[in-house]
Amino acid sequence: MTVSVVLFTSDLRLHDNPVLSAAVRGSDQVVPLFVDDDGVRAAGFDAPNRRAFLADCLTDLDAGLRSRGGHLVVRGGDVVREVCAVVTSVGADRVHVASGVSAYAARREERLREALEPLGCGLSVHDAVVTALAPGAVVPADRDHYTVFTPYFRRWSQEGLREVAPTPRKISVPEVAAGPLPRRASVKGVSPALVEGGETAGRERLRKWLAGPVAGYEDGHDDLAGDATSRLSPFLHFGTLSAVELVRLARREDSPGAHAFVRQLAWRDFHHQVLAARPAAAHRDYRPRGDRWRDDEREIAAWRDGRTGYPLVDAAMRQLAHEGWMHNRGRMLVASFLTKTLYADWRTGARHFLDLLVDGDVANNQLNWQWVAGTGTDTRPNRVLNPVIQGKRFDPEGAYVKRWVPELADLERKFVHEPWKLKEADRAGLDYPEPVVDLAEGRARFERARGA
Repeated sequence: MTVSVVLFTSDLRLHDNPVLSAAVRGSDQVVPLFVDDDGVRAAGFDAPNRRAFLADCLTDLDAGLRSRGGHLVVRGGDVVREVCAVVTSVGADRVHVASGVSAYAARREERLREALEPLGCGLSVHDAVVTALAPGAVVPADRDHYTVFTPYFRRWSQEGLREVAPTPRKISVPEVAAGPLPRRASVKGVSPALVEGGETAGRERLRKWLAGPVAGYEDGHDDLAGDATSRLSPFLHFGTLSAVELVRLARREDSPGAHAFVRQLAWRDFHHQVLAARPAAAHRDYRPRGDRWRDDEREIAAWRDGRTGYPLVDAAMRQLAHEGWMHNRGRMLVASFLTKTLYADWRTGARHFLDLLVDGDVANNQLNWQWVAGTGTDTRPNRVLNPVIQGKRFDPEGAYVKRWVPELADLERKFVHEPWKLKEADRAGLDYPEPVVDLAEGRARFERARGA
């Protein structure tokens, strides 16, 4: 009787999961294991929104396993210690896990390999589980990773994807205690409108997305009020949806919107291959510019609280607090405002995002922040997004602003993105702050510091 352990990490699904599929195929019995890892908590990534969403994911995963004759085994503590304890208790000869790109994932893999060897247990690490292509699947001729997205995307588009892994029909689990599942209700500090997590919810959202809305994605993805994005990023982050399956299904649609959606999935892979090659980019400048960041706590607090006096910035920050999610155009705008107008360190913004975003992912969050801050892979590091121009272009009627900044709900369209142009008497009754900084002053501050 052979036994394998499946260590679930960022792949909390049954459909198209090569880790689970390989274990079921290669062993008589399988222990589906999730470890509530002390290392993740110590690193500061155990934020309330992600913990609540995770609880949903684990509950749903357990239900799916039980419908196939198995169940999820949950442990808490040091991941290597807990895996070894389960291996010893059931006599497992192999542990299966998805590869990761962070420095922590690399250390986890190394520690597991070293600890399992004396137990006579092997470790199988599976690629292209978290991403559509493994980080090292395509590389340029002169370096270990692509530093610019466009040439990466050309190669990425030409590369064949792995086949979709079969979903196990039956899973046999040896005698082992299941352990208590975490519950969303026990998590404090969760955003009021956080979405439901889990593979079931993710697949239903994907079904609805592909049934129609994806066709309009190319034209509508920047429409802030229309909210024409897929909102699948949390499910990708936790691996309740497969990036390989998403790319394959979207390509079948063969529409401009589907092609644009696939391009966004390629951006996700691009950032993962950058971080895999340069793990320090999670906390250090990928391309240092000699920045001398300002640390004005009053300005940073105004940005965090959605009280900068710039309506579109404030709307996006309030959406983040309420939903644990933000529209991608909003993410770019608020990141540009913090790093280019207030000239505050991108790490300050990245940390705040990780505190709230349900899809907070080290590769995508940190490297998108660096892209906007001009310390990352952007080929135009000095570009600045003007919140007034962005508002007039992507929220022309002010509907997004009025939804999230109710103080401005009654303003005429011509004032909604520039309330400071109202008469002084009208401004006094708004309970809305004056701009925290003049845009021209902020631009000059940035250009002086950067020498742009």
